[in-house]
Amino acid sequence: MRILDDDPAVKVGMPPGGHLAALASAYLSHLADERRLSPLTCESYARDIAVLMNLAKGTSLDELQIHHIRRFVAQLHAKGFSGRSLARTLSAWRGFYHYLTRDHGYICNPCAGIHAPKSPRTLPRTLSPDEAAKLLEFAVDDDLMALRDKAMFELCYSSGLRLAELTGLKPEDVSFSDGTARVTGKGGKTRIVPVGTQAMQVLREWMKQRQTLVKPGETALFLSRYGKNISPRSISQRLKIQAKRQGISINIHPHILRHSFASHVLQSSGDLRAVQEMLGHASISTTQIYTHLDFQHLAKVYDAAHPRAKKKS
Repeated sequence: MRILDDDPAVKVGMPPGGHLAALASAYLSHLADERRLSPLTCESYARDIAVLMNLAKGTSLDELQIHHIRRFVAQLHAKGFSGRSLARTLSAWRGFYHYLTRDHGYICNPCAGIHAPKSPRTLPRTLSPDEAAKLLEFAVDDDLMALRDKAMFELCYSSGLRLAELTGLKPEDVSFSDGTARVTGKGGKTRIVPVGTQAMQVLREWMKQRQTLVKPGETALFLSRYGKNISPRSISQRLKIQAKRQGISINIHPHILRHSFASHVLQSSGDLRAVQEMLGHASISTTQIYTHLDFQHLAKVYDAAHPRAKKKS
């Protein structure tokens, strides 16, 4: 992956040439080609590295010390970066320096041992089952793009896909015989996920119509109106438009469908390990946040139903 003029890294201020840009470009190639991180993740790393270079203001990266990094974190925090954003940024810097010490002779990693300030943990927003049903209950008629949208949204909610996983699907990844899809997740890891009946029905219809739209050589399952792979931004925009049409007032994005899938399956089954497998989480601790969502639901039921829990007016 080279850093070109239209690369997101350059747009946020990464130096367009010189030794530092060459190191950054080599690292991004390492992330994409060896670690097989998604293009969206690589773009995030590029932006974070650009932030580091801008803060360094021309100082060579091998001259930065721990106190420099602490000052950079403080500056970003003062500009409104949350603890979570700073933790992600520090992780990107730490990984970049690990690469530089391993492959380019750097002596130390000045980011080692530095932690971002903690932010209050916020639970992910989810749709209720009724809201999810309302979002997906729209007619497609003879509108090819509406059919595609319904297939995408049904699949996201049915199987808990990440946005990058959705855009990476190919027609051959969907198995109608056993109702599953083969998904390539973070780090190039592949998993098989179940696909619900309603999602399968609309996918079958989309597959038939896809042939009338696809451009030669295009392998993506979901296409733009021009017959090429639809972009993540377009999917997000289409979902927001559809939610507004369906009278759903919250700020909705594709990841809410993934959160809703996990929360609803966990509420119904209580099987945390199964939800972990379907989401493709490397650690069950990541999945456990949905148990907090489930507890919130139980607490509301308790407060409304238990005679000793009713609030005094």
